[in-house]
Amino acid sequence: MTAKHTSTQVAAEEKPLGSGWRERWHEVIFEADTPWGKRFDVALLVLILLSVLAVCLESVRELRETHGLTLRAIEWVFTGLFTLEYGARLISVRRPLRYALSFYGLVDLLAILPTFLVYFLPGSQALLVIRALRLLRVFRIMKLAHFVGEAQLLGAAMRASIHKIVIFIGVVLSIVLIFGALMYVIEGEENGFTSIPVSIYWAVVTLSTVGFGDIVPHTVLGRVVSAILMLMGYAIIAVPTGIVTVELSAATRAANNTQSCPSCGASDHDNDARHCKHCGTKL
Repeated sequence: MTAKHTSTQVAAEEKPLGSGWRERWHEVIFEADTPWGKRFDVALLVLILLSVLAVCLESVRELRETHGLTLRAIEWVFTGLFTLEYGARLISVRRPLRYALSFYGLVDLLAILPTFLVYFLPGSQALLVIRALRLLRVFRIMKLAHFVGEAQLLGAAMRASIHKIVIFIGVVLSIVLIFGALMYVIEGEENGFTSIPVSIYWAVVTLSTVGFGDIVPHTVLGRVVSAILMLMGYAIIAVPTGIVTVELSAATRAANNTQSCPSCGASDHDNDARHCKHCGTKL
């Protein structure tokens, strides 16, 4: 194979789908920067909300007994529409398998499967509430950056914070273990602290400032320890909030665009990206 032939193949691989119907479908279905794309996405969100509402209404026994056939017919209509939309997504990308195995691709598939599974697994239609996950698209579609609420920004902040949060959780677990064991020694079984696991449960409830009141200290020393743990709880609650807030602020400054890859459908690209960071296709 000549170098010229190889370079031609690479150029063809990176070339967009063209000006045909597949490219137009891709722009409408995946992109959020065109008027028709926004109309399609808003219509899709409305359908998702209505379908989830229909599933919720069918779970009410009185409505199911009186309007069960109507609700099931409505559900089949929604399933048909979502099946067509899922097929259109697969057709409009160059690598349909890559999209089908992506997060949104799997959610789209799970949104239509329960309707068909109901014939094999009675009661599985309740799983159709999975369609609510598809509302995650609203964060990319509506460009809610001014609300600092884009799913991509939040995800980036959580990923950047994961190591700090793991360390924080380890510290919290150490605190509840120490205070739980301490209260087991101070209060004893006669005051409701029947074991160290039970005492740890009390420590978790106290540290989180929930305070169910099912187990309470009776001794003066036990109440002093409880007060210390409650004050620590107020201080600890602010730690993960501060960690995520800092990372979220950093992610907001490096906000991603909404361009979608014509090959795999990925959309979490940087503003200056020229190629898809997942499959390398030219954007």
